[in-house]
Amino acid sequence: MQPGNPKIIELRQLIARLERLSVDSHWAHRAAGMRGGLLNVLGELEAGKPAPDELDAILAQSYRILEQAAREIPAREE
Repeated sequence: MQPGNPKIIELRQLIARLERLSVDSHWAHRAAGMRGGLLNVLGELEAGKPAPDELDAILAQSYRILEQAAREIPAREE
């Protein structure tokens, strides 16, 4: 896959977002594990290897972690 490939771009964005989770977040530990897996997949794709069959499931789980972490963020009072 080429660096301009949409999956590579999505992986990079998702990795960056998972990395930004606060260490105080209950989800930070799970996010770190997912980031590691996503980094491995990203490396394989950048090396020209095919995407693993479970990539969509890994991406979905990563987005769920982000959603759950976002729910922990207190709402701002105006």
